[in-house]
Amino acid sequence: MARPRKPLLSRERIVSAALALIDADGLQAVSTRRLAARLGVSGPSLYNHFRTMDDILDAAADSVVAEVDLSMFSDGAGVDWPAALLAWARSYRAALAAHPNIVPFLAQGPGRRPAGLRMADAVFGGMVGAGWPPAHATRIGALMRYFVAGSALGSFARGFVDDAAAYDPADYPHLGQAHLLAAAQPQVDEGAFETGLRALVDGLALQYGALAAG
Repeated sequence: MARPRKPLLSRERIVSAALALIDADGLQAVSTRRLAARLGVSGPSLYNHFRTMDDILDAAADSVVAEVDLSMFSDGAGVDWPAALLAWARSYRAALAAHPNIVPFLAQGPGRRPAGLRMADAVFGGMVGAGWPPAHATRIGALMRYFVAGSALGSFARGFVDDAAAYDPADYPHLGQAHLLAAAQPQVDEGAFETGLRALVDGLALQYGALAAG
């Protein structure tokens, strides 16, 4: 019997299936049994490609970070750091927002994940190359990770129900339009992210000027 043209199982297929389970049902949905069933294989065969389930989750998380554009940091010392931070943060948020169920796992930090470490290296290197002291560059990387992960974790607008009766003006005199927020979710959430991002970068620019002035 001729061999199949493609192997039945691969690291890429396992990662893709694990991420699809996480997207659909959350981190708790990923088990050997469910992942093997989704792939149409036996459970033990997964571990011909990964040592443990934690390794599978790490690879799934890293595949999300690998989607983030880092090209804005490629010029080294020539990086326009405010523009680079803006572009990177937008790409980072887009990648996380596409897979919000994995954000809590990613928020723990890069660990040994290659894409996560490449991103940390690019951002840190870009900031130091642009003249930020290393300690400040480290804090900037942390600050941006907190902000982006938080913004991708959920929707502010969807937290309000679309029932005007829920916002009795006797109890909530300033929430008369809150029932409209869910319908305007993309504009509200994107606008909030952009407002916060601009405020962060503008504030950092003030600090940068103060450091340069010495």
